[in-house]
Amino acid sequence: MKRFLRFLILVGFALLLFWLGKQFGSKNVNQEILSNSMIVKDIAELASLEVQGNATIKRSNVENDGSWMNNMKKAFVENTIWVTIPYVAKYGIDVDSQSFKVDVSDKKIVVSLPEPKLLSYELRVDKMETANRKGMLLFSDDETYTDVQKKLYRESRAQLEGNKLYANQSKEKIVKILKEYYKPWLDDHELVVEFGGTKMPLLN
Repeated sequence: MKRFLRFLILVGFALLLFWLGKQFGSKNVNQEILSNSMIVKDIAELASLEVQGNATIKRSNVENDGSWMNNMKKAFVENTIWVTIPYVAKYGIDVDSQSFKVDVSDKKIVVSLPEPKLLSYELRVDKMETANRKGMLLFSDDETYTDVQKKLYRESRAQLEGNKLYANQSKEKIVKILKEYYKPWLDDHELVVEFGGTKMPLLN
């Protein structure tokens, strides 16, 4: 909610300056707001994409091959653990990147941004669900759960870092909000948004 209010304030500020420029014929006012990279940085930060889901892992020292030896192992020394933990991940751009810039000409606004990436990743350990199956000769081992959690964090984070779908959704969200912000000027200017030097199509 706070992020949405900040965005509304930024858009309202842009509309106010646009109106002042129209009222007083000040080209400098409009030019300044168009090229104000600090405001665009704020917008890009607000446009970060939040993703929620569940990370799951299973670790076992037995296989279900139906053999006599495997059945004996299951009965006495099996150690099978399932762990499911909800996660919250945030995708967006590094606004401090050197590839971030805003160029304005008489007919074009070019916003150059770095490629979106995974900015943060948190496992909600307080909502973790676990299950285990142990043979008769094994006892509970909290360190085993700790090791599994660490492995789950590493593997699930790596998967999300390479998730192109979420990276593209992040791009689309940023483009949509930038288009809304620059809307008052789009009758006279073409808006171009680039990520890593690649131009993104403007969505309707």
